[in-house]
Amino acid sequence: MTTPATVSATTPPTASVSFSGTRDGEAPLTWGQRLMWRAVHLMGPSQSFLNCPWVLPVHGKRDLATVLDALRRMLERHESLRTTFADTPHGPVQRVARGGELTVELVPAGPEGPLGTAERVAAELGTTIFAHGEDLPLRCVIVLADGRPRALAFAFSHLAVDFQALSLLSAEWRALLRGDDLPPPEWQPMEQAALEREEPFPARSRRSIRYWRSVLETIPLDVFDHPPGEPEEPRFIEVGMESVALAAAAVRLAERLTISTTSVVIAACATVLAAASGRRQAVMQLVHSNRRDPRTRPLVATVGQDGLLVLDLPGTGFTDTCLAAHRSALMAYRNAHYDPFAMQAMREEIGRVRGREPDLDAFFNDRRGDGTWPNLPRATPDQDLTPLMAQTRTYVTNAWPGVRFKVFFTLGTAPDTGRLSLIVDTAYLPREKARAMLLSVEALLVRGLTEDVPGASRPHPLGATGR
Repeated sequence: MTTPATVSATTPPTASVSFSGTRDGEAPLTWGQRLMWRAVHLMGPSQSFLNCPWVLPVHGKRDLATVLDALRRMLERHESLRTTFADTPHGPVQRVARGGELTVELVPAGPEGPLGTAERVAAELGTTIFAHGEDLPLRCVIVLADGRPRALAFAFSHLAVDFQALSLLSAEWRALLRGDDLPPPEWQPMEQAALEREEPFPARSRRSIRYWRSVLETIPLDVFDHPPGEPEEPRFIEVGMESVALAAAAVRLAERLTISTTSVVIAACATVLAAASGRRQAVMQLVHSNRRDPRTRPLVATVGQDGLLVLDLPGTGFTDTCLAAHRSALMAYRNAHYDPFAMQAMREEIGRVRGREPDLDAFFNDRRGDGTWPNLPRATPDQDLTPLMAQTRTYVTNAWPGVRFKVFFTLGTAPDTGRLSLIVDTAYLPREKARAMLLSVEALLVRGLTEDVPGASRPHPLGATGR
């Protein structure tokens, strides 16, 4: 049920979406939620970094009532979207509300058009942290043009969704707008939390923790061998790069080596990180979707966890590095499903033995749902990609006072270009160094096309990893 828009002289017009799901309930957190719960508390005032901006277009000529009703059905279908989170004496819990109300602002499209306006508004919505014990884990603004809704701007809490879940919402949105009778989801986060308490999941967690322990017992304690310098202001920044050359080179290398474009880009990022660290080894956490179980593939929730990649650079050419990165990534993904609370207990134990916990603040995340660039301009198999590098642009996209990362590579969802960003702690990597690292990733990929392909047997391809 929806209520009509209301207009005030001092505030934007709003509409209310009243929802009523099939059940309510309380349960422990899933492993994916536990990972985000810890991250939210570690980030503190900078936890808005974890928010997930998202845009949905309004397909066809729909009126406001139709769009609001589709939004209502979305909230009723997916329990994660009507869940709050709270600490209790027995640990943190998720609380699913059966019913409630979401207030939606209505704003006119700006000069950038409805979708451009929605993208800008979604980014703005994402700058405000959620009160996870009280707020619904999403905010929504509807963008209007010519008297009709044309796009929806969202900010979601990462406790409720990951980027695979957002792709699932996008896939069903058109059907919701049409009023199609969709089958109810068979798997919700409360079912996932119950499943993770039963074997073989605890055994899987123990195996992953053993692997992480074997790595943490021996790796360097710091990401970088050099000490921190004077940070820039703001200290933590995100530098972005858009490069058709990067994407085209990654596709050709992946096809040549029969591995994924994710593995190819990981190889380049790890090589650049190792050079910045002054080592022949790269240690990175890989954000992994963790949706191998058929029950979790359609689950709108946060499922992803971090794998631990250890890559010893072979030093015999970049194509060999790609193959080694692929094998190392497979090992990381196999050991990326665990109870984060048990994992943290092990890390604290390692810290007591070694004097402090090893610093693992280097990350890679591929946010592409299917690991492809569907609208990438076509190129011939032997086309020289070097001229395309002149079209590459870099820019600063975000800044924060503190996000607890030293290095964080993100491969974005742009369908027609390689959008790679790098968050850095400028006490270790100044802005210009971050920009140079992104351009080095591009150069490694393009130059890798000129190498001979090794004759070794090829590993099996692997899909995208991001959450």
